[in-house]
Amino acid sequence: MPYVNVQITKGATREQKAELVKDITESLARVLNKKPEYTHIVIQEIEESDWGYAGLLTDDWKKQQS
Repeated sequence: MPYVNVQITKGATREQKAELVKDITESLARVLNKKPEYTHIVIQEIEESDWGYAGLLTDDWKKQQS
């Protein structure tokens, strides 16, 4: 029974999340022969201020890129 935890910064739409779930499920079925009905996928959306990247909080890093 696959369990996949996807962590992303906040902002994905419901449609985008549904597409991710579909694609991940299909990939597990195709590559590893896992049954879709036993596949669990959790999407965790994290605030940019709670995520670090390149030594900075992600929101600060994005400000520097502008």
